[in-house]
Amino acid sequence: MTDLSARSLPGNRRLRFAPSPTGQLHIGSVRTALLSYCLAGHDGRFLVRIEDTDRERFVPTATTGYLEAMAWMGLRWDEGPDIGGPCAPYVESERLEHYHQAADHLLGTGAAYRCFCSRERLDDLRAAQKAAGQPTRYDRRCWRLQPTEVQAELDRGASSVIRLLMPEGESRWDDLVLGPQEFQNAEIDDQVLIKSDGFPTYHLAHVVDDHLMEITHVVRGVEWVPSTPKHLAVYRAMGWVPPEFAHVPLVLGSDHKKLSKRHGSVAVTEYRDMGYLPEALANMIAFLGWSPGTEEEIFSLEELRTRMTFDRLQSSPAVFDQQRLDHLNGVWIRRLSIPDLAQRLRPFLPQAQKPQLEPIAAMVQERIHRLDEVPGLLRFAFADPDPTMEELIGRLEPATAADFLRASIDLVDGSSDDLMSSLRRAAEASASDQGSINRHVRDCMQVVRVAITGQRVSPPLPESIALIGKEAARSRLRRALAKIAMVR
Repeated sequence: MTDLSARSLPGNRRLRFAPSPTGQLHIGSVRTALLSYCLAGHDGRFLVRIEDTDRERFVPTATTGYLEAMAWMGLRWDEGPDIGGPCAPYVESERLEHYHQAADHLLGTGAAYRCFCSRERLDDLRAAQKAAGQPTRYDRRCWRLQPTEVQAELDRGASSVIRLLMPEGESRWDDLVLGPQEFQNAEIDDQVLIKSDGFPTYHLAHVVDDHLMEITHVVRGVEWVPSTPKHLAVYRAMGWVPPEFAHVPLVLGSDHKKLSKRHGSVAVTEYRDMGYLPEALANMIAFLGWSPGTEEEIFSLEELRTRMTFDRLQSSPAVFDQQRLDHLNGVWIRRLSIPDLAQRLRPFLPQAQKPQLEPIAAMVQERIHRLDEVPGLLRFAFADPDPTMEELIGRLEPATAADFLRASIDLVDGSSDDLMSSLRRAAEASASDQGSINRHVRDCMQVVRVAITGQRVSPPLPESIALIGKEAARSRLRRALAKIAMVR
């Protein structure tokens, strides 16, 4: 027999993140994980528990993906399915005996009952209630069965579920985000606790586990508020003290509708692959439901864990602002050391040699908002460009462009410090109209830039030449000169 009594476990506060492994970890879910991690504080414990009892939607590979995404975000759990802990196992499908023992207790005290109604009867019941304009809920037909009738159904092998018998009266709690909450229990359906396949529903499993794991605070989305009276009823029927609840607002897209795929990439791994830093994503997500009460906007994960408190959680919906994320990502990129940035660029530049990465990092650090911008910005470093004639000469006459390219070949041999001033003097000397000399200089510089990089927008020429080497730069200038000569 499993002991369902709580024990004295480590941590002043014990918070958990308990995802259902049904796909990828998205922004709304990781927001719950991040808030729970930060609110646990440095003297608390943060747990990860996998709620895999929805076998119809269960994705076997999802748990590994969730843990990898959370680790990438920098969330470090103290107990969980991969590292164990005093409450192991941390996977619900491995804890079925706990739920069945709790369900047996509820049946024995009359706080729950078996229901043998078929899916067809339940569908017909709901359809009739909808047609009559009534709330859809179970009519307690099986609650009225006599014990002998229940036993007869069991003896003949009838399929059944176990339902919670919602008690009379009201359910009240002081929500840490929303304030005092009150529901009339008569308006709440008798929730299924154990399904016909023997697996528990969320409404029983998480209550049992939160009790056994001594969870002190539950952070979850506001959509769970209507279900909280059911959970409180289970706590009361089991004689357990519930944790404190903090129901955080929905995360909305720019159209103020619930964040979803239509708003773009919302899986954490997609943001990683798009070149966002975990520091920036955590910084952004923290503000989806929390405010520091100051004008500060840049927080590391450790600073968030020190600063975040329940009284600063917000009850109004939060809007996920992509432009703000881009801004924060740029800020965090510029905070990195060059060796650190070089290491993070490696997955985006697999063709780069290790010695190239730090010069590349120094070249792009002030110019990018996302790491995935770098391959396009530095395409020229790994393949010879092949610009069209129009791209190459721009607004110059072919002869003028050719003359400037010819002069530039020798200038490349000079030092990087002198290169730009030397090119400018050569461009000024070739200007025919002194009134538009600045524009002429820009046009000449553009010819050299396109010849060497193939791009009208690129890192500065000295850094670009240093990256590919002077011999490669001269070769590209000669090739551009030959292209112009072919059409003159």
